[in-house]
Formats: sequence, C-alpha cells, structure tokens
Amino acid sequence: MRPLLASALLALTLTAACGRGDAETAPEKDDLIVARVQDRSVWASDVRREAVAQGLVGEGEPLDVKSELFRRVLDEVVDQKLLAAEARRRGLDKNAAAQRRLEAVHERILGDMLVESVVSGAVSDQAVERLYQEQQRRAQTTEEVRVRLILSHTKEQADAVIGVLGQGAAFEAVAAQRSVDDATRYSGGDLGYSTLDVLPDAYAAAVRGQAPGAVVGPVQGENGWAVLRIEDRRLEAPPTLDQARPLIVRYLTYEGVRQLLEQLRGKAAVEVFINPVRKPPQNSAKPPVATPSAPVTPARTVAS
Repeated sequence: MRPLLASALLALTLTAACGRGDAETAPEKDDLIVARVQDRSVWASDVRREAVAQGLVGEGEPLDVKSELFRRVLDEVVDQKLLAAEARRRGLDKNAAAQRRLEAVHERILGDMLVESVVSGAVSDQAVERLYQEQQRRAQTTEEVRVRLILSHTKEQADAVIGVLGQGAAFEAVAAQRSVDDATRYSGGDLGYSTLDVLPDAYAAAVRGQAPGAVVGPVQGENGWAVLRIEDRRLEAPPTLDQARPLIVRYLTYEGVRQLLEQLRGKAAVEVFINPVRKPPQNSAKPPVATPSAPVTPARTVAS
C-alpha cells in the first residue's frame, strides 16, 4: 500500500503542476492514450514509467501495451489518479504538511531530470569505450591456476590418499570416492580457474610455482587436510567491453553526479546549523593478546 500512496502523491504533484490543456499533449513521440480517468488522459508512457519505477522493466526497455504486465500496471496508474483526484476533492493538497511533501517530491523529480540530462552526455558509447581502453592499457596481466582438491578430515586420511595416487589411481576417481568436500567431489575435485589471491592462503602457498600435473600435500586448511593437483596455468583473460560496460557506466554516472554537485556547491551558499556528533572516548584498556594459530604443515610434492 505504501508504494501506491507514494505514487498517488507523485501523480498529485504532476497533475497539479500541469494545466488541463497539457493533458492532451503527447508526452513522448508516437505516444498512445490508453485510458481516460474522468477528464484526464493516461498515456502508454505513463504506464511504462510506472513499471520502470517499480523495477518491473528496465530503463529504456519497451513494454507491450497488449501484455498482461502492461494491463496490471495500467490498473495501478488508474487507481493512483483516482486517489489523487479524491485527495484534491477533499482539499488535502492545500494542507501545509502535504505541500511540504509535494514540494520534496517535486524537487526530487527535477533533480533526477537534471542528473539524467547531464549524465546522459557523459555516459556515451564513446566514453565507455575510451575508459575501457584506458583500463586495458593500465591493467596488469595476472596468472590463473586450475586446481583439483581431495579434502580429508585428518592428516592420516590425507596420507592414505597420497599413497593411493602414488599407485597410479586417477585423481578424479579418488576425489569422488574419498573427498569430504561435497561441493567438488562429484566433479573430480575441480576448483576451476582462479588467481592465487582467491585461494586459501595454505593452498596458494602449496601450489605457487608448481608445474601442471604436480600433486602437492597434505596441506592443512580451515576445513581439513587437502591434497591438490595443479591442472593448468594460464594468463587471466581480461573482461570484454560488454562484460565491463555495466561497471564503467556506473562509474561514469557517479563521476558525472559528483562533478555536478561539486560545481553546484561551489556556486551556492550552503549553511549547516548542526554540529557533528562527537565520538565517545576510546577505551584505554589494553587489547587482548592474540593467540597464535596452528602452523601449516609444509607440503610435499608427489610425482604424477
């Protein structure tokens, strides 16, 4: 109900700001009147804008007027207009508190429109590609390693795994039979490709510098004792432009808004009449002494 009431206030703001003659002027090119509430038209763009506001469709995404979703949102827009009309009939739009809330909504809409108009120029395909190419030039290529894992509860069990592998058993088969890691055992212990900084510290230390085909372990980790096989090493593939685009767009949008606000604050006289909250004094008690963690057993290499 809260979104419905909020939207009703928004509709009240818009209808109060527009004259009756503006209601018949198409808000967008090739727009279509899809309903009429008393003497006010409802346009297809009104329905699509409401669907975007609710997160039902993306910005710029079309919404078929014949779809079930369109009809459902249209009913909600009609309800909003009925609520707004009834609020005006009861004089709620003349209430001082309502005027303040309507003014806040009005300012928010104008601010959003300003941001959209300013940022749309900064977030262009050319700007996105230019920043992408710049990041590609600065990026450092990182190595990825593909590792398989057999996890055991105890070191004795891990030593037994080493013995079975030493007799020529396939790593994938032993992982399926003996690994206690349910997330990987059924895929032959495959952890996939990852950089060393993503692997647990003990695993990263054990596989660093090892050639593909090497089996190392047992290695003590947080969840038990691991035997690891290095499957492959490769240079990390950089993200494509399409993969990087959403992040670049967010960055350019943020930068555009930041620069705009910086300019506006530099020109305007802004006074703040409250003092920042003071933090309570820090406790002078000595911090507890950290208990050293158990040492990691050095890994040994087993010929594959």
